[in-house]
Amino acid sequence: MQELLTFTIIGLSTGAIYAVVASGLVVTYTTSGIFNLAHGATGMLSAFTYWQLRFDWDLPAPLALFITLFILCPLFGIVTERFVMRGLQGTTEVVRLSVTVALFAFMIGLANWIWPNDASREAFLKFYEGNSISIGGFNVSWHRLITFGCAVVVAIILRIVLYKTRMGVAMRAVVDDRNLTELNGGRPDRVSMFAWGISASLAGLAGILLAGDQQLNIEPLVLLVINAYAAAIIGRLKSLPLTFLGAGLLGLLDAYYLMVSDESWFPQTAFGFSLSGVRSALPTIVLFIALLARPQSRLRVGTTKLREENRVPEWRTAIMGAVALVVVVVGISGMLTRSNTLLLLNGFTFAMVTLSLVPLTGYAGQMSLAPLTFAGLGAIAMSKLPGNGNLVTLVVAIVIVAIVGAIVALPALRLSGIYLALATAAFAVMVSKIVFNQRQTFQTGNITVPVLRIPFVTIDTPRARLILASVCFAILGLIVVAVRRSRLGRRLVALKDSPAAAATLGMSLTRTKLAAFAISAGIAACAGALAGDKVSPQQYEFTQSLPIVLLAVVGGVGSVAGALFGGLLLGGNSVLATIVPTVKNLTKIGPGTVGITLGRNPQGAAAQIGDSFRPLIEQPRLIAISAAGAFGIWALDAADVISHWSFFVASVVWILAVSPNLPALTAAAPGRRVMAGAWLAVGMAIATGVDWSSALDATGKRIILIIGLVALFGVGAQRVVENSPRVHTASPDLAGLDTDFSREDIELAEQKIGVVL
Repeated sequence: MQELLTFTIIGLSTGAIYAVVASGLVVTYTTSGIFNLAHGATGMLSAFTYWQLRFDWDLPAPLALFITLFILCPLFGIVTERFVMRGLQGTTEVVRLSVTVALFAFMIGLANWIWPNDASREAFLKFYEGNSISIGGFNVSWHRLITFGCAVVVAIILRIVLYKTRMGVAMRAVVDDRNLTELNGGRPDRVSMFAWGISASLAGLAGILLAGDQQLNIEPLVLLVINAYAAAIIGRLKSLPLTFLGAGLLGLLDAYYLMVSDESWFPQTAFGFSLSGVRSALPTIVLFIALLARPQSRLRVGTTKLREENRVPEWRTAIMGAVALVVVVVGISGMLTRSNTLLLLNGFTFAMVTLSLVPLTGYAGQMSLAPLTFAGLGAIAMSKLPGNGNLVTLVVAIVIVAIVGAIVALPALRLSGIYLALATAAFAVMVSKIVFNQRQTFQTGNITVPVLRIPFVTIDTPRARLILASVCFAILGLIVVAVRRSRLGRRLVALKDSPAAAATLGMSLTRTKLAAFAISAGIAACAGALAGDKVSPQQYEFTQSLPIVLLAVVGGVGSVAGALFGGLLLGGNSVLATIVPTVKNLTKIGPGTVGITLGRNPQGAAAQIGDSFRPLIEQPRLIAISAAGAFGIWALDAADVISHWSFFVASVVWILAVSPNLPALTAAAPGRRVMAGAWLAVGMAIATGVDWSSALDATGKRIILIIGLVALFGVGAQRVVENSPRVHTASPDLAGLDTDFSREDIELAEQKIGVVL
């Protein structure tokens, strides 16, 4: 009984922290409809801030707590809602969830920047360190009592706020019907700001309480708070009493497992696998069970997506892009150093994993937070299967993981939206804690994935592996395009647009979802199987998957080009940190900062880039000119006429500044055509005529130069041709004011508004 009481108190203390965290999640979700995956990171950042005030700057504990929990945390929540979350109205749930992932990545990068790993930050003392009180013969620390007391106080305050105050009534009204609340004079935006402020304070309180036990380590703090997601799901994201009950059950389950796992009768292995990782995976197991126990998601009807557009890719464009990608990689791979080749190879691996989300998330609208988990399973299969990495081994590894993906999807088929995303997150954590830590999978902390063996082809250098990766991405991209253009692709898009309509027309939603998950898992497995190097389980952890998901949406999760852009952007972030040490800290928050702006451009960067190049692609003669110019620059470098850096600068200026302006040059008036052409020629002369390897002594300066040249000559030539600021051409309110409508413009407008007979 003494031992049972001891572990019960420990469990209730842990459950109290989970309750505080989960209550904040419920408050924000019910008032804004956004499940904040960055909630744990908010608590982590608050704990670091409190440490800075209390232990580094020696402020009194009450003052440090007041500043952190009642000033900085609410202010952070209000700013987040006002400038980040409010811009997500009208976007898909995938975009909304990805923005919280971006916020998550941003805060972790910010913590690593401001408080780098050092021994000085370990001195985080518990409240009333060393003091305890005896309860039933067991000494309970004041810190645990304060933790439990905080949970009780939070429960009472939330009850009073929600049911006894005007703001609480408004919050519950927003939960029931946001539009009706606004029609009756309510202010949903103000209510959401208030809710996000409260939520940030609750996350901050939980982070400070956790840091007393876990100390100031970023990942443990974040992951422990993630465990509270199960409590929020038990409360069905709306019931605070059930949420607190679920948190208590989680804490007690963890404590009781710790109590019995050391007993001699408790099994330490099962089917040859160690059970050492079960305890850390318990909250995610409970989360998975709670998700499966909830009622099946209702089929939703189609909604008007004013801010989303998915084009069907054309074969001509896809094939041209695939060939161009391989040709460019072959051309530049001989100019790269070994280290830069490996970094670019890493970027292509990320791109293939990102590509796995295109059919699942981009086409079918099914959110997954576990792409790297399937890549890890592919790497394990490639290393364990016989054949030493031949083509048959690769195909078998892909098929096995695709089957695993379909099996994993089976219990999750009843779920959709945020519940499906959390189910895949729970699966990723379970695999990481229970499978990847086994000696049978990663024997000594890492495994060697053999390089793919192709008959009559030798792949024994980093350059050869890079070319192979580009070819594989091109082939996988064409397969994804074929899926989109097929009958299955139309079914996937129908599933995303309106499951209710698709089911009404007789489409099997189950088979369609299984196909989407299997294809996605197979593509991710291919990326892992092609690693061709030593890999560790840390590379495939759940937190490593979040930037993949984020940059897939940033690039444009509905297109192959978006996957390439997102994957290379993630790989390029590490490249930039390596070659430009002065901006190393900025690269820590780079992906998160880019992702936070998704509300302004939910289509992704690839769509914007594609729009600028579409006029060029539609004119074969101009495509030939653009390709000839790029080849000419490469030939100058191959003949040692220009240096590698001059080749790089000239190539970027040609592709980003000259090529997009070619259609405008051909359509411009003769005088402006000459002026713009001369301006672009000057830019190319500067880019190719100067030996930038010796003219500038730092890579950072060269990158700034490239940005400046593209902006100066590319945008400058466009303005010469158009004779007006770029923004004017994008504003329909100004159409016809500075230039006359043509007859074609009038006819097109009449057709659009339906006045043409």
